[in-house]
Amino acid sequence: MYRNFKIVPQIIFGRGSFNQLGDILQAKRVAPESYMVFVLDDVFKGRELESRLPLQKGDRVLLVNVDDEPKTDYIDYLTAQLRSYNLRTPDGIIGIGGGATMDIAKAVSLMLNNPGTAADYQGWDLINNPAVYHVAVPTLAGTGAEISRTTVLTGPVKKLGINSDYTLYDQILLDPELIKDVPKDQWFYTGMDCYIHDVESLEGTFLNEFSRAYGEKSIELCRQVFLEDHPDKDDKLMMASYFGGMSIAYSQVGACHALSYGLSFVLGTHHGIGCCITFDYLEDVYPEGVKEFRQMMAKHDIKLPRNLTKGLDDKALDTMANVALGLAPLWENCFGKDWQSIMTKERVLELYRKM
Repeated sequence: MYRNFKIVPQIIFGRGSFNQLGDILQAKRVAPESYMVFVLDDVFKGRELESRLPLQKGDRVLLVNVDDEPKTDYIDYLTAQLRSYNLRTPDGIIGIGGGATMDIAKAVSLMLNNPGTAADYQGWDLINNPAVYHVAVPTLAGTGAEISRTTVLTGPVKKLGINSDYTLYDQILLDPELIKDVPKDQWFYTGMDCYIHDVESLEGTFLNEFSRAYGEKSIELCRQVFLEDHPDKDDKLMMASYFGGMSIAYSQVGACHALSYGLSFVLGTHHGIGCCITFDYLEDVYPEGVKEFRQMMAKHDIKLPRNLTKGLDDKALDTMANVALGLAPLWENCFGKDWQSIMTKERVLELYRKM
């Protein structure tokens, strides 16, 4: 069976397009008592972007902290906050920030319309009720969270997304002006998440021409951004992120992302830098990709942290390995249906020990 997957239905792209957010939301304000919730990365507290939010009476700005990767209990806490703020469900949730903030907004929009806890829905197609209308405004580019059907969360026993067609945003607004002042290391790590998406998709066993078309364009744009320093690099990286997300929508990521999930679950490593750390040890799996990745690191003078797992006991390493190996679709995309005979637990542990 071929996957009949859903994509984001409405997209706006262009420098200065953030100014149209108010007009986009106005059509969704259905009654005088309607209100919107702006889920905003707290790094923007008191800064220009916060002052530009198209707030109306009754709207709520929910400042979220993404110093740590989003956790299921944090989603439950934010959802409870909104329910106590107003018994009426908001007409829209607007996620403004990087991948973690956009994932938080997606998760909250789901949980407002579904019972239980966020941890109950970690997995594939477990959500029963559609989300509240939700909009993404990325201020970082590379994660593909704006186009993805998953919201990646760390739960009590695993790091795993809420994967559902209902998770997808209803609207995304891509304004390259919003990513112009991102610190270099953060810009690089987030951009490399996109580059790694492309490598894992293009070299995966799930690849088809749909995924290839998007992946090849995305990786071409990444090369222009990270190897050529193209003058329109912000526009190009924003589109690379979109195309990279579309590429894995009909295929899958692979070994790097699986390993990064284990690293993040135990050590709390942020997703972008976690992918970079793990990818650098996968020369045997993605030789050409790792070679080019190292060229990009050298060009931008990026130094990855080392010895992260030094001193970890066997229990912690075992937990890491179990989280990574639990992501069967990722490994199957990488190695095929017999992946378990190729990526054994001992091989995973050996990779982690090197980190």
